[in-house]
Amino acid sequence: MQEAAIEIYTKPKWRRKAGVAADAPRRNFPEHFSVFTTATYNFGPVTVTLPHIDFGNLAWGWCAITALGNFDPDRGGHLVLWDLKLIIRIPPGSTILLPSAILRHSNLKIGPNETRFSFTQFTPAGIFRWVYNDFRTDKDINGSKDTTPEQHQRRKRDREGRWREGIKMYRKWDGPVK
Repeated sequence: MQEAAIEIYTKPKWRRKAGVAADAPRRNFPEHFSVFTTATYNFGPVTVTLPHIDFGNLAWGWCAITALGNFDPDRGGHLVLWDLKLIIRIPPGSTILLPSAILRHSNLKIGPNETRFSFTQFTPAGIFRWVYNDFRTDKDINGSKDTTPEQHQRRKRDREGRWREGIKMYRKWDGPVK
C-alpha cells in the first residue's frame, strides 16, 4: 500500500533516487519489501509521540506511518502537523505519508482501555549520502588523499544545489486525484 501512495504523491525522479538508496543495503531486506530502507515498530500498548521533527531523515524524503491497534479514531490517536496547523484523523490500519524531516508532528493520546501501535518506514539521509558517495562516508572522502580539490569543489556545489533538486521532487497539488 505504501508503494501505491508513493506512486501517487511523488515524482518519478524521487522514486528512482529512493529505489537506488533502498537497493544499496538490499541484502538486509527481502526483495521488493519496501522503497524505504528502515522501519520502526512502536509496540505500545499506548504509542504516543511528542511534537518532533525527524532531523536524521532526508529533508525532501517521505516517511510512511501506519497506525495500528484498537482505538476510536474519532476520539484520539490523531496526527498533528504543528507547522501546518492540521489535525488529521488516522483510523487503525491507515497509512499516511509525510516529509517528517521538515514537518513538526506528533499524535494525540487515546482513551483508557484502548491500544495504539505504529509501524513507521523511512530512509535516513545518511543512506542517500552514502549512495551519493559511492558507498563511502563523507569522512572517508574528505579525509582521503585520493580526493582532488576539483572533486571537493564539485561536492560543495552539489550540496549547495541539492535542496533545490529536492524541492522539485514534490508534486504541486491543485486538488484531489481523479
